[in-house]
Amino acid sequence: MFNNFKSSIVTWLEQMGIGSGDAVVAGDFVMFALLIIASIITYFIAKKILLSAINQLTKKSKTKWDDRLTERRFFRILSYMVPAFIIYTFAPVVLEPYTQFVSGLRVVLSVYMIAVMIMAVNAFLNAVTDIYEDFTIARQKPIKGYVQVVKIVVYIIGFITIVANLFGQNPLGIIGGLGAFSAVLLLVFKDPILGFVAGIQLSAYNMLRPGDWISMPKYDADGTVIDVSLTTVKVQNWDKTISTIPTYSLISDSFKNWRGMEESGGRRIKRSINMDMKSVKFCTPEMLDKFKKIEYVKKYISDKEEEITKYNNERNIDNSILVNGRRQTNLGVFRAYLRGYLSNHPKIHNEMTFLVRQLQPSEKGIPIEIYVFSKIQEWAKYEDLQADIFDHVLAVIPEFDLRVYQNPTGDDLQKVLIRSSQD
Repeated sequence: MFNNFKSSIVTWLEQMGIGSGDAVVAGDFVMFALLIIASIITYFIAKKILLSAINQLTKKSKTKWDDRLTERRFFRILSYMVPAFIIYTFAPVVLEPYTQFVSGLRVVLSVYMIAVMIMAVNAFLNAVTDIYEDFTIARQKPIKGYVQVVKIVVYIIGFITIVANLFGQNPLGIIGGLGAFSAVLLLVFKDPILGFVAGIQLSAYNMLRPGDWISMPKYDADGTVIDVSLTTVKVQNWDKTISTIPTYSLISDSFKNWRGMEESGGRRIKRSINMDMKSVKFCTPEMLDKFKKIEYVKKYISDKEEEITKYNNERNIDNSILVNGRRQTNLGVFRAYLRGYLSNHPKIHNEMTFLVRQLQPSEKGIPIEIYVFSKIQEWAKYEDLQADIFDHVLAVIPEFDLRVYQNPTGDDLQKVLIRSSQD
């Protein structure tokens, strides 16, 4: 068919007064031009009709994978293959006498088609990643790092194939020759290799996944993980800045993952108040009568007083001297009050670690530490709860004849000077 059509063109050109030799050459290139036009027409048919039909089908289908392929332009990229494939296939027939030109043209077209195939594979892998991220397991086992490794392998194979086509060599021979450059390749791809190894460890041991709150002061990172890739991990900090951490650093260096706190159902409150040591004293009967009116320590004081009285009587303790035997102190009653207050607080976990303890005294007083867990984990509400608790604690301290220790301020010094001047 091609030969008959070509003969008709040559005959027509000869009738136009063109020499037979020139008419044959012109006929060949007219046929080639028509081939290019036909390939372009075929491309537009594939783009306008086939792609439109595919888009309509993907919208109507109930599955999501075809939507992801369309969003990633997978089918559109494949349509770029159509004109190149037509020219590659029919050029030897149309330009049969011009073997060298056809050979060079086919090399260029093969490079183009390989590049298009690489783009198509890249789009397909991106679609696979998108599809996987629709599943719940994607939060626990991200695959972006593995997909990037596959992409690198595809790029390397594509590059080797392109070079082999350009130089007319066997791709396997080029791959074998790369063994001599393995050290260079390892140096060039050091970060991706380390990142790949780190990604496997992070995934295998469930150390990190998107959505985790992590802290890594070395990289000024304190926020939520938004992306885990082959070479980097992106963290959106609480101030909305983005910190980028090398993936391997999460294995070689230490970081804090707050996921355990989020999964536990509680968030730790660990804060202390320094009490003035000079305000600590034994409780007098009047003080105990006053404290017994406080709901959270009423039972504690009665039980403790009964225990102490029994202890002192059994040992014939002389109660006329306070240092003899056992006595209740206002600080001890205050600690019991804190335990009662917190254990009855609706937003404090009683099933988790629950401590109200006295720390080592220092020149800044006696630290009374509250170590409990709140049921609220949301940052703003957690801070409000913590502030409310310590607002209350600071307000009730004077009710137990205690004082909070704090360094003297300018106002304190001014009062001392006024009193000195008055004296």
